[in-house]
Amino acid sequence: MQWLTSCISTTLVLLLLGLVVLFGLSARKLSQSVRENLTITLLLDDDVETPQADTLALRLQMEPYVRNVTVISSEQALKEESERMGTDPTEFLGGENPYTASIEMTVAADYACTDSLIWIAKELKGMWQVTDVVYQRELVDNLNRTLQQATVVLAILALLLMIISVVLINNTVRLSVYARRFTIHTMRLVGASWAFIRWPFLKRSLGIGLTAAVIADVLLLGGVWWALQQDAFIGTIVTTEIIIIMAAAVLVAGFLLTFVCTWLSVGQFLRMKEAEMYR
Repeated sequence: MQWLTSCISTTLVLLLLGLVVLFGLSARKLSQSVRENLTITLLLDDDVETPQADTLALRLQMEPYVRNVTVISSEQALKEESERMGTDPTEFLGGENPYTASIEMTVAADYACTDSLIWIAKELKGMWQVTDVVYQRELVDNLNRTLQQATVVLAILALLLMIISVVLINNTVRLSVYARRFTIHTMRLVGASWAFIRWPFLKRSLGIGLTAAVIADVLLLGGVWWALQQDAFIGTIVTTEIIIIMAAAVLVAGFLLTFVCTWLSVGQFLRMKEAEMYR
């Protein structure tokens, strides 16, 4: 019964740790995904033909801050606007196409901040083909501010949950060792070494840690699988790499925390005097 209680308590704690790792890594991935989808539009000169726009796009693709480049011809822009508006603008302009070719590009996540975008826009405006560079600066500022606040909140929450998890596992192990404190004292009286006394407790705790970690991983993986069935978008955020890291972190935590807590708890009772054991 005591083994089962310890196993359940440790499993719940490892579940908590696994969720912290999962949410933390997923939030980081989501932040990167949002940054990489910020679009910068380059409006090109009227004299720039599609081949020249394609050449410029290839040149831009070589820049370290560029993630993806798409060329939009004047004809394609006219078609898209006509579909959006439900009418052909050329009907009011004597058949003249009012749109010019443009390039839409997304930047790497590390460059999706206000300071970087300012100098990127300045560099792009220096190209003769480009008449203007358009991006939503206010959106970028709000996005970065929100992501920074969310990162701080998640970091604080993760730290608090980690502290709570360590305390709970330590208390669970300590109660288990406390129940056998007289056995420890008896073995010490007959001359058993500290290593010999510790080993059965460590072996038992490592067994509990492994069992709890496996159960926690199964529950977490089941929860992730269920979430993926509900919304395919989650699969773009919770990647295979994140799932592997989460499962590995739970296994390592199951071994490490139970080992350290048991080592310290048994050591405390090994140093305890006989009179203190009745308190």
